[in-house]
Amino acid sequence: MARREPRVVAELGRPETPEETAARKADDAVRRRQRQTVRNLVGSLLASLAVVAVIVLIVPRSDVPIERDIDVPAVAAQAQAGIEPQLAVPELPEGWRSNAAELRDNRADGVTAWYAGYLTPSDEYAGMYQGLDANPTWTADLLANTIATGVTTIDGVEWTVYDNRETTAEVGNARYGLVTEAGDSTFVLLGTASPEEFETLARAIAPAVDAQR
Repeated sequence: MARREPRVVAELGRPETPEETAARKADDAVRRRQRQTVRNLVGSLLASLAVVAVIVLIVPRSDVPIERDIDVPAVAAQAQAGIEPQLAVPELPEGWRSNAAELRDNRADGVTAWYAGYLTPSDEYAGMYQGLDANPTWTADLLANTIATGVTTIDGVEWTVYDNRETTAEVGNARYGLVTEAGDSTFVLLGTASPEEFETLARAIAPAVDAQR
């Protein structure tokens, strides 16, 4: 049998030496392992993406925004500790939902206020603030420095009215507001709700206002 001649390598122009052959084979093996590692990583990534896609598809979703319904009396009971004036907790009819309740500290004015935010039956916003030892600056800031437009009496409580519904100025949520004072508390009702809805809120806190006179 004729002896097989060594393969001529084009880059070298001559046959490989045994050492060069061994080095070439070792280098080829490294490259194969590297390519295999990359393929494995890509495969793992694709598998992970497939799992995520399945989870996204099977988890039920709703286009309706989630609305919190805060237990205002429970939050008020916790916040009451160490506070002298009784915190107002309005009892509102069905259809009103609270989305916030907390004590708020205004560092600029040094005023602590009890706050409860509500969504009315017409899905408008009505906020209730009870400022403790509040000052005129605190009240003016809440009402976007707008001017009083009148006075109204609701269940024996006299309120100053701030009706900004027709203004073109930027007043934020202070489209309509009611303000009254009792003892060491200043009560501010404000938001985008209708005057009738604010009257409902004012009636709900009238007992708390009367108790502090």
